Amino acid sequence: MQFPFQAQLRQIILRPKRFAIFEACGIGLVSGLAAVFLKWGASALANQRIHFASAPGMAWSLPLIGLAGGCLVGCLVERAAPSAAGSGIPQVKTALAKGTVTLNLRVAIAKLLSVMLVIGSGLNLGRQGPTVHIGAALAAQFDQWMPTSPEYRRQLISAGAAAGLAAGFNAPIAGILFVVEELIQDFSGLTLGTAILASFIGAVVARLLGDNGLSLNAIMAESHADFTLQDVPFFLLLGLLAGILGTIFSRGIFASSLFNRRMLKRGLPWKMGLAGLISGLVTMLLPQPYWDNIGLPEFVSQGQIPWHFALIGFVVKFLLTLVAAGSGAPGGIFAPALILGSSLGFVVGTLAHQLEQVIGIPLGFEPGIGSNATYALAGMGALFSAVTKGPITAIVIVFEMTTDFNLVLPLMISSVVSYLTADLLYSGSLYNRLLALEGINLDQAEARNDSRGHQLTCLTAETLMQPKVETLSSKMRLRDAVEAFARSHHRGFPVIDQGKLVGIVTQTDLADTSRQPDVMDERILKDIMTPHPVTVKPTDPLSHVLYLLNRFKISRLPVTEGHRLVGIITRADIIRAESDQLSGNENPIGHAAEPSYVVYRTQGPRIGQGRLLVLLRNPKTTPHLMRIAAAIARKHNYELDCLHIIVVPHGTAPDETIINTRASRSILEQAEQLNQNWKLPLHTHIRVTHDVAQAVLETIRDYHIDLVLLGWRGKNAAPGRVFGDLVDTLIRQAPCDVVVVKMSLNPTFERWLVPVAGGPNVATALNLLPGLMQLGYNPKVKVCQVFTSAKTHLGPSPAKQAALYLKEKMPCPITSEFVWNTSISDGVLELAWNDQVDVIILGASREGLLQQAIKGNIPETIARRSMGTVVLVRGSVDPSKSIF
Repeated sequence: MQFPFQAQLRQIILRPKRFAIFEACGIGLVSGLAAVFLKWGASALANQRIHFASAPGMAWSLPLIGLAGGCLVGCLVERAAPSAAGSGIPQVKTALAKGTVTLNLRVAIAKLLSVMLVIGSGLNLGRQGPTVHIGAALAAQFDQWMPTSPEYRRQLISAGAAAGLAAGFNAPIAGILFVVEELIQDFSGLTLGTAILASFIGAVVARLLGDNGLSLNAIMAESHADFTLQDVPFFLLLGLLAGILGTIFSRGIFASSLFNRRMLKRGLPWKMGLAGLISGLVTMLLPQPYWDNIGLPEFVSQGQIPWHFALIGFVVKFLLTLVAAGSGAPGGIFAPALILGSSLGFVVGTLAHQLEQVIGIPLGFEPGIGSNATYALAGMGALFSAVTKGPITAIVIVFEMTTDFNLVLPLMISSVVSYLTADLLYSGSLYNRLLALEGINLDQAEARNDSRGHQLTCLTAETLMQPKVETLSSKMRLRDAVEAFARSHHRGFPVIDQGKLVGIVTQTDLADTSRQPDVMDERILKDIMTPHPVTVKPTDPLSHVLYLLNRFKISRLPVTEGHRLVGIITRADIIRAESDQLSGNENPIGHAAEPSYVVYRTQGPRIGQGRLLVLLRNPKTTPHLMRIAAAIARKHNYELDCLHIIVVPHGTAPDETIINTRASRSILEQAEQLNQNWKLPLHTHIRVTHDVAQAVLETIRDYHIDLVLLGWRGKNAAPGRVFGDLVDTLIRQAPCDVVVVKMSLNPTFERWLVPVAGGPNVATALNLLPGLMQLGYNPKVKVCQVFTSAKTHLGPSPAKQAALYLKEKMPCPITSEFVWNTSISDGVLELAWNDQVDVIILGASREGLLQQAIKGNIPETIARRSMGTVVLVRGSVDPSKSIF
């Protein structure tokens, strides 16, 4: 029982805006903890690396550590969360622009661990940029755990990004300004409120736990910044140089990324390992003080270091950062930009002092040039501003790290000049250019989000439709149709005749007829349906779909290719699609891999009433699979689609990978030669992909496949899977019928065993049997049912019903038998052994892993233990195929 006070309190707390504030507090806390853990872990690994390499004769270990660390990070990112690659800022910008990108706890953990390994391996990248990505990913996970209104999802992600930056630099104000200036350009009250709160908490947690970021408070306590009128020309020069070098730096990162993507056709482990090897080799050749990535405090606190020390540090850091960032290694460019700026400022400050000594004092000018520390700090803001195109953030972030008001004017002069120079030489955001390299045009995405009309015109009938369509037969009796409506929540059904759409029937059509019981058994749907219904093609835009729905005052539209039904659109589908587009919802969990790419295709005549997709992978099993496919296709008048898939590493795009199709074409040519005996319509495809299951699902979607046929080895090495990644994915996600065959060594097709228990896949298996009987010369079929207790079975027996159904369809001998056994799978296998069965055909389970673990997966057990051929069938959800 809930008391009135508790209910009122719950209502107050869980209002959307207040709930978002509570989430912002949690986001700030977790982001601060993550930043501290990242700092500790990265520092510990980096110290161990330097300590190990500092031993006599151990400098050679630096490139090996870099190589091993880079390869390890590449494997981690490629397998766990590919979206964790890079700095993370482009991914956050994409998410805030409502693009499709994965942000969740898995990405945050992968990013955290991979950045620790990157920095510990010696790659010249920073940890502050990735904290933005980690904070945004944690915020997105919070939103999944405790959903608020979609209106606030974007604000919460921006709050997570602000908290990450604030915790990384101990600069809460800079975190807020970076989000507003660079990421969302949104000054709404809720955005600022949640971002301020999350940034404050993140920075406080980081400071309390000892993470001072790049804080220079202790150093500046001993040496305050100074600034005179004589410094102005040199700060202008510093801003100009920072703008030019920042532009070169940005262009270099883009060029390095382009080179890695187009020239190094390898996966992420190879690319990151190579970057680590190069970094280690270069570092090994330098004096030991450079091994610690030339840290920023040394440039500021050691005022007596030679100017060439800073200059060499700038050049080395500059080049190695380009190498590391271009490889896609997880790590940011914020810290490298600040360190490069500090060394540039130090060199300019040294030059100013030299000119003062040589020119100024002899001419009678009073000594007044600022300290090298002042120039180093001004250079930090200047180069940061040129690279990120965020001058306000640059000024504030350095000010917050020093808390010295004397630095404000030098920072403003150098940062603004560098920003104007960089924008003149290389306008636009570096992050947007990196996203464009990945095929994401963020400027267009933002324009779509700003224009609702343009956004909705991107939708087509194919993106709106439901591919799983419940249909009724034109020869169905009206009484059976009434029962179908009673079992379903639908108000209308497409009517099919011989695989073609011939009409549509609604509840209104049946209303008057249902009041006349005497005609219910005499008339069929063809008598009352609406013939020649209004339809759309898959490529028709949303505007055309809406026009037809409004013009004809209807609530559903069949989607057809020719006369063949491939989907249906209802008003509810349109509302859901509009809501997803406007709220930026993401359906996939984990990384959304790049689409597969068709590199080879042949097209046969399109004269069938459906399409059967055969996945060919092994030349040895191709003849057997093609025989089975041909038998089904001849019976059901299907066209054959033969598909071979080539897998490439995640680090390369499928459409940019150079591949050899010789072996793939050989398999498809083998299928074409076999088809010469059957004369069936045949199409062939070769697809290049990162994931086989995704490529098969894309083929099903692109060509509206009705049935998929593939082979299975009979064993599974993947933990947490039943049949394996590919088969499990197709059984659970494919919208069409799925047939999986585990072939025996020398398959024959004479004796068939069909275990039934009234499951959902029985109808599909029995419908396929008449065609499969063509594989044998004198086939015999036994239908069996296994009981796990000795109790007499009451009611209609599924085994007897199935046998009666098959006797009407096939002329071969058909028998039925009941078996008692404590285990269903043992009972089926024992019967198959005693009868010397050649083939067992049974349904594949859709159950989740938990149910399979509790009850056991019977189809998998039988398929794995049987010595003969096993055919697993999983039917699509279609009441019109119901037999019993």
